[in-house]
Amino acid sequence: MKFLIETHGCKLNTADSQAISNQLINNGYQLSKSSDTPDLFILNSCTVTHVADKKARQALNKARRQFPKALVVAAGCYSERSYEDLEQMSSIDLVVPNTKKNELVSIISSALGYEEVKTLEENLNSNEDLLLGRTRASIKIQEGCDQVCAYCIVPKVRGRERSIPKEKIIKNINFFVNKGCPEIILTGTQLGSYGFDLENTNLIDLIKSILNYTDVKRLRISSIQPSEFSEDLLSIWSNEGKRRLCQHFHIPLQSGSNQILKSMRRTYTKEEFILCAEKVKAELPESSITTDIICGYPGEDDYSHEETKETIEKIELSDGHVFPYSKREGTSAFFMKNQLDPKIKSQRSAELRNIIQRKFIKFRKSNYGKTKSVLWEGKNRKSGLTDNYIRVKANHDDNSNYPFSSIEDVRLEKLENNVVISKLI
Repeated sequence: MKFLIETHGCKLNTADSQAISNQLINNGYQLSKSSDTPDLFILNSCTVTHVADKKARQALNKARRQFPKALVVAAGCYSERSYEDLEQMSSIDLVVPNTKKNELVSIISSALGYEEVKTLEENLNSNEDLLLGRTRASIKIQEGCDQVCAYCIVPKVRGRERSIPKEKIIKNINFFVNKGCPEIILTGTQLGSYGFDLENTNLIDLIKSILNYTDVKRLRISSIQPSEFSEDLLSIWSNEGKRRLCQHFHIPLQSGSNQILKSMRRTYTKEEFILCAEKVKAELPESSITTDIICGYPGEDDYSHEETKETIEKIELSDGHVFPYSKREGTSAFFMKNQLDPKIKSQRSAELRNIIQRKFIKFRKSNYGKTKSVLWEGKNRKSGLTDNYIRVKANHDDNSNYPFSSIEDVRLEKLENNVVISKLI
């Protein structure tokens, strides 16, 4: 019985998809190769914006056309938010919301009349199967959110904050490391609050424990809120985590206007965000900082938009994602007045992306001539990521065939089509 999983959205969804894949393999299923026709198609969906919803519907309809005899399953956050709407789609056979994702494999097996069970060791063909073709494993340490930001649907589709026990996380990491996986990404909705519901642990303790009790070569933290940074947290990168903790920090800004941040119910000011970014760069000068920005939030006037532009200019960003505000039923911002015209949101989004693109190029040029370790990935192992999150490609003259999950030292040379060209040392 062959399966195919398509994942949309955040790294937390990637972690869920990898876990689902391993559960399926553990129950005798096989990951479908590009030349195969799957018996089962699963979409692990996102629902952060209306665009994400549209992409999910398109993917499900496409899967039905491509694989007419397959069982098509809609899972993930969109399934949690719009269960009844998705059930009405003729292209879908099963809708499994997040609240039932722990039962996903048994629900699917029941629908398929499939009962064969094997052990993971017997059925696992390769590290590529284990990671769904990726070279990095996403490990969920926490999910859910208690922040209830005015625009965000995540608390509704992911539930309240809850932490995964530290012992289970370390066991999961060691499993992947023993299979040859060189990089682990810690994922969650609110990583900084990890351990609040457990005894004698927090994010700092977890990171140190992973460094002490696993042999993972590279450990990456997916996202940290501005208010969650501390001197003790940052110091790990220069001490216990030196050369193992990736120097990349994704810190969501959302808006550079204090008025809008307050309306969003964010827990920091623009000044606090700027100070946070400055502390990161002072401690780790070669680190990269990426961010998320919501453009065109209800009530955002010209002055607020200019404030956001000025704030971005003050931060040493290496990249960022700009999302035009999308109304999500079930959030308080959905009912706010002063909703902006889509044309205004589009124009302002373009202005913000232009600023970020300049910073994107500047950061990469500042790394020219430097030696960085890169984890090769992709079918031909000719592309990969440095520890500070620069996408690189191998020099065209370099005909090396890197093994799966290979980490090599390279010298960064030049930028072509937003990708840095590198040369082996």
